Amino acid sequence: MTEDERSRGIVRYDSVEQDYLEKRQLRRSAGWVLLWALGVGAVISGDYSGWNFGLASGGFGGLAIATLLMAVMYVCMVYSIAELSAALPHAGGFYSFTRSAFGPLGGFICGVTDTIEYVVTPAVVVFFISSYMQTLLPSVPLSVWWVVFYAVFVFINIRGVELTLKAGLVVTAIAAGVLVIFFITTIFSGKYQPDLLFNIPPEPGNPNWLPFGLGGVFKALPYAIWFYLAIEQLPLAAEEAHDTVRDIPKALNWGIITLLLLSLFVLVLNPGLPTTFVDPATNQTLTGAAAISKSGAPIADGFKAIFGEGAIFTVLTTLAVTGLIASFHTIIYAYGRVLFSLSRAGYYPRWISITSRWHTPAIALIVGAVVGLICLFILEQSGQSALIGSTLINMAVLGAVISYAMVMISYVKLKLSRSDLHRPYQSPLGIPGAAIGAVLAIVALFACFADPAYQPAVVWVVIFLAMMVAYFLLYSRKKLVARAPEEENALLTRALQEIEQPKTAK
Repeated sequence: MTEDERSRGIVRYDSVEQDYLEKRQLRRSAGWVLLWALGVGAVISGDYSGWNFGLASGGFGGLAIATLLMAVMYVCMVYSIAELSAALPHAGGFYSFTRSAFGPLGGFICGVTDTIEYVVTPAVVVFFISSYMQTLLPSVPLSVWWVVFYAVFVFINIRGVELTLKAGLVVTAIAAGVLVIFFITTIFSGKYQPDLLFNIPPEPGNPNWLPFGLGGVFKALPYAIWFYLAIEQLPLAAEEAHDTVRDIPKALNWGIITLLLLSLFVLVLNPGLPTTFVDPATNQTLTGAAAISKSGAPIADGFKAIFGEGAIFTVLTTLAVTGLIASFHTIIYAYGRVLFSLSRAGYYPRWISITSRWHTPAIALIVGAVVGLICLFILEQSGQSALIGSTLINMAVLGAVISYAMVMISYVKLKLSRSDLHRPYQSPLGIPGAAIGAVLAIVALFACFADPAYQPAVVWVVIFLAMMVAYFLLYSRKKLVARAPEEENALLTRALQEIEQPKTAK
């Protein structure tokens, strides 16, 4: 029996054709600046929409505390995965790390949760893009924008990684620039009113700054995550970076610093503007934080409060869409690589990982787009149009926090069991940082179930995860590919450990 055909525990490795990996090759095209843009671009839409729903859950104080806690979690995670990405530089990212720590089943579960996060997140973002576009062209249905934006940006991603990354750099730079303009104009407009941060009516016995008590902090955690969600996709570019060991840790560190600064200014400034919103349920006119908590386009509404509905507002709102486009564009890149790596290793059907003549995972990119659109249309047809954005956020966050907890526990496991692993970059927080991050991720996991309105959606995510585990146990565990880089590395490590164990025993 050949190396590829042997059994290992619960899994079996199939033999594959000699040209198997040749049909599944990526191309190195990224330095650390392009990688920084990939990471920040993936997240920056969270400053434009999504975070603000946390105001309705926790008020300004509740969301502020939740954001601080999640910022700590992300810093802990970024340092941990920076070390792991330099030590295990494969396109599988989190799946690769957990595969090395907890075997094929652990790697598969983490890979599925990553798939959920990265396939659902573009659907969230394109929903917010359509909300911004509808402020400019109200007569065009939201669903038209969904299809158009998916078609355009999946094509760009298929056309080549260099084009993808350079386009990502341009739109990320524009998006960050628009936010800086928003911060400056808010501060110097004379219209910023700090008291508007605390105008959400408190429940009896609670102060204005924390209107829903500590329970509101808990419920706001999934929305606080939206400020930072997807920075962790950078290790997926390991096989496309010029210098993985140096560039990915550097891009991760500068990326999280950028995102922490942007989230601070957005959170403090946006709800303090005299924006208005008419609540259709009560016909009451809301303003400030109360209005922003209901908005599908909070930055656009902020510009409207400063400039009115004239030409400046139209130009800035149009530019603001680039913030959403940056994330949409770069997270399409991410789900393509997740599907590619899991398919290349045999966990998902292998045909998904075949690359195009531009060395991009074209089939994976199309499959992810189709699934994202199906999610959007199902929610629209179910009569939940008003809750599409927040429902999908909770689904994406659930998948994300499961993978966060798993990867930080994997960090601890590999730190203890693989002290021999070459680590060109090491986390300054080490095992304590990963442990703190894992605990916060588990707390955030339970927070996804806190709001009854979104429980059916997250329950469906859990059901999907259970179905995928059944698929692995009944089928794909017998179809794995030992020659895939992530599997080859793990098998080699296991073989070396088996050789060393008898020596240690003597």
